[in-house]
Amino acid sequence: MDSSTTGLFDSSPKKMGYSFPAEWAKHEATWLSWPHKEASWPGKLETIYAPYCQFIKAVAKGEKVRINVRDEEMKAFAISELKKVDADLAQIEFYFNESNDAWCRDHGPAFLIKRSDPHAKAVVDWGYNAWGGKYPPFELDDVIPTKIAKHFDLPLFEPGIVMEGGAVEFNGAGTILTSRACLLNENRNPHLNQEQIETYLKEFYGAEQVLWVGDGIVGDDTDGHIDDMTRFVNEDTILTVVESNPLDENYLLLQENLAELKKMKLKDGRSLNIIKLPMPSPVIYEDTRLPASYANFYIANAAVIVPTFRDVNDQLALEIIQKAFPDREVIGIDSTDIIWGLGSFHCLSQQEPAV
Repeated sequence: MDSSTTGLFDSSPKKMGYSFPAEWAKHEATWLSWPHKEASWPGKLETIYAPYCQFIKAVAKGEKVRINVRDEEMKAFAISELKKVDADLAQIEFYFNESNDAWCRDHGPAFLIKRSDPHAKAVVDWGYNAWGGKYPPFELDDVIPTKIAKHFDLPLFEPGIVMEGGAVEFNGAGTILTSRACLLNENRNPHLNQEQIETYLKEFYGAEQVLWVGDGIVGDDTDGHIDDMTRFVNEDTILTVVESNPLDENYLLLQENLAELKKMKLKDGRSLNIIKLPMPSPVIYEDTRLPASYANFYIANAAVIVPTFRDVNDQLALEIIQKAFPDREVIGIDSTDIIWGLGSFHCLSQQEPAV
């Protein structure tokens, strides 16, 4: 790496004592960008607002919900939709940060905290290119983290490479889990190899190790985001999806990922405690296989919100996730229309930790 990169790491968040907390750590808020892009849900945009607002209602029971909107008109529309589900508007705040799309997990701010300072919080603004330039324009999304950092007067770190929140999963104790299919894809950072990407992840998320699985599920246009496959539920336990039908396109790739997970060791030498989560039956709309997965749940303060798909495995998935989170209510919300946008509740949200 050249000297300019070395200097970047000399003053990295990790060197300054910052780290990215696990999702189950206490939140101050959840960030969203209000959905408005017809092209993301062609023919279905109007149908997603009811389940989307049910999601907001569930999250707002335990924390603030902060929503990026374009203008007063969009804010008024959002409020009207939220009133339909009787969401607690006292818990919901709006910020005029115009977005291109709704996927706040990927374009929203990555909030860091400093354990040695109970009042310290910072933002990382990774580069964002809409999953390898697939869905331009994305310039408005790309600057949202910087706008939020400036609004709240928070320290801002800019690594200068492309990274998406859905591509990385955290155990809150120094370990990041990700996929080679996404982060090593030439449409992200073709000038970096795996070791260099690991260095960026460790330095800007304040981590000690990066663990890698292989491919992502069929239909995932992000090139294999980890949040559709494998999720930490505590420091050494993961929920990971498996496909029971050997003839399904996901069967072999998920078995290969499972085999890799079984070999992994945390930095203290412990193996992962692996809990298997079923996949729903294929969700197909207009001849398109959609990336439906129960792993795309969101861990809020008061609940874990799980996408469901009117499927025979919905209830089993909810029961498995409930056992993994005994201190939180597990809520299933129908995501059959939302998944037409090729993502669900985790993809749509980004947590802001409490300090």
